[in-house]
This record gives sequence, structure tokens and C-alpha cells, in this order.
Amino acid sequence: MKKLAIAVALGLTVSAASSLVMAAPVKVGMITTLTGGGASLGIDIRDGFMLAVKQAGNADLSVVVEDDARKPPLAVQIADKMIQREKVDILTGIVWSNLAMAVVPSAVAQGKFYLSPNAGPSALAGKRCHKNYFNVAWQNDNLHEAMGSYASKEGYTKPYILAPNYPAGKDALVGFKRMFKGQASGETYTKLGQKDYAAEIAQIRASGADSIYFFLPGGMGISFMKQLTQSGIKLPVMGPAFSFDQGILKAVGKAALGVKNSSQWSKDIDNAANKAFVKTFNSEYGRLPSLYASQGFDTANLILSAMKTADVKDADAFRAALLAANFDSVRGDFKFNANQHPIQNIYVREVIEENGILTNKIVATALENHGNVYASECSL
Repeated sequence: MKKLAIAVALGLTVSAASSLVMAAPVKVGMITTLTGGGASLGIDIRDGFMLAVKQAGNADLSVVVEDDARKPPLAVQIADKMIQREKVDILTGIVWSNLAMAVVPSAVAQGKFYLSPNAGPSALAGKRCHKNYFNVAWQNDNLHEAMGSYASKEGYTKPYILAPNYPAGKDALVGFKRMFKGQASGETYTKLGQKDYAAEIAQIRASGADSIYFFLPGGMGISFMKQLTQSGIKLPVMGPAFSFDQGILKAVGKAALGVKNSSQWSKDIDNAANKAFVKTFNSEYGRLPSLYASQGFDTANLILSAMKTADVKDADAFRAALLAANFDSVRGDFKFNANQHPIQNIYVREVIEENGILTNKIVATALENHGNVYASECSL
């Protein structure tokens, strides 16, 4: 299996050969989770981003990658170093909303661009939006809103809902309840990084729920699904893609078959850019891409598209070039809302087995051209 050596070492500066002529070099600082809990998410973001960099072959784009180990104080230290010592023009890469809240406001206030390939906390989408902050993935509520709508349409009336107690977890359940037309049978916020869900599963059993909706990204979701299966509870399970994406499915196994989950991306979206991405990612890394990899890939291509028409040192021109989003997204048509978060379709996927591999296929479109409720609060 081939590797992208340029993205392996922490703190490594990456440049690719190119014959293209650009207005000025652009230096990107990627802060992401590469070790500890949730490392697979950051690795996928990094690998998707670096695949796009490699394919572009643009010598004027360099990337510095460092591991935040899912620790907010460390992420802040890395950001300060990248801004002050590395002199980066753009920051990206953060997986977790609590880390984004620790890093983004200070970075954009110092005149740096931050392009989020994942975390989309509501606090940065509304009144605290900023002209230098772009989210290329989604606003945190979006995938949960889609599943709230889907659960209502499917006739569920008493779902038990749970998520971790941090900004993205709170946004998750707020989003689900916003679009769900019934009353949850129970609602629980778990500890971030929790591994034992015996108490929560007991509460689900006693609640009279007719279904379960959970958002537990990374290893949290793996632990919950395994323990839920062992409990013998047979309720229908729903979640966002974060709980049933490619890396999670490999660890959970066949217990995930038939689960419905929401995503703005899937490997079976039928457009040329997505087909090429799935093929080349699989060839490069020996695994199918995940939602996170697709977001990293799109983020890099957005930066590359802006570099074609604007100088990063001209902040207004570069900002306008980012806002134009003139690139071939793996999602298809891509455009930003007034608060610089995507307007996009959110799909319902079902976990299936395909050629011996657990994966997802689109079975419905939950929300079309969906933005977010916080855009009206943003003064951009």
C-alpha cells in the first residue's frame, strides 16, 4: 500500500512540485487529532486533505501538520506557535468542537483564515460568526436535524436520545429535537470519551423507547454499539454519519447492519469528482474514504481554488475567492450560506454489506439545500 510520506510526521512541512504559477505562496497549519481517542477521525481528515494537495502538485502550497491529542490547551499552544513562529496564512484540521472554540476566535481575530473540515459549533455560526471563519463541512446541528425529520416521517414517537456533554453533543440533540415532531422518551448527556454505557443502556431499557438516536463519535460510538448489542435490546437505531462512518463500521461489525444514519456525503454520490476521489483514496491508502476524509479533501480543494484567483496576502480578495467556492466538491454543487457554512443536501444512508465490507448506501434525501438556523444571527 502506498503512503503519503508528506503527511506522516508531526510538524512536517509539506510541498509538492508544480508547474503552476500562483500569486503568492500559501502556508497552511493543520491542527488535528492523530493520537489517542478519536485519532482515526483526524487521520482521515489529514489523509483526505493531503491527497488533494498531492493531486494538485502546487509548489506554492505548503502544509504543517501537528497532533492536538484531543486536548484544548495543547491545540491552543500549537495554534499560537503556528501563527507566531510558522507564520501560517490559514489554519484547519480541528475535529472537536471544544477545541475549535478554544482556537478559532483568537486565530481569526489575528487576521488568519480558519477553514473547518469538521467541527461546526453553533456559537461560531450565529452572533460570533467571523469573516475569516469558513466551515467546509456542516453546522453541528445539520445531520441531527436530518435524522429528527427522518424519525418523524418513519413514525417513531418515543426515541431515546443521547450524546456527549460538549458543544457538538449539545448541538446534536438540539438539532434532532428541532425537526422531530414527537417527544423523546429520555435524553442523556454522557461524558466525553466515555467507554462504559451500562447505566445509559439500563435507562434505555426502562424508558419505553421505540427507537434510539445517538451521537457518539469515534471510539465512544464503537463502545456503545457493542454494549447495546450485548444487552439484547432490539430497538431500531439511528444516528449521524459520525457514529456509522467507514472506520466505525469496521470496528462495530455486523451489529450495525440496517442502521440508518445521516450524512451530507456518501461514497455513492454520483458525480465525477466523488467517483475519482473514492477510487484514488482507496488506491493511495488501502481503505475506503470516510466522511472525514471527504471533508479534508474538499477543504484542500477550496484553498487551491482560491489560490488560482487571489493572493492570500490580499485578505479581502482571498476571502471573496473562498466564498465563491469555485471547485468540484465530492458532494456535487457546493455553496456557502450567509454565515459561511454550506448549503447542501443531507442524505439518509443505510449500513449494508458490499463485497464483504460494511459500508453505507444512500436510501433517501432527508433535507434539500439545507442551511442552518443561525445564519440569520450572523452580521456578515
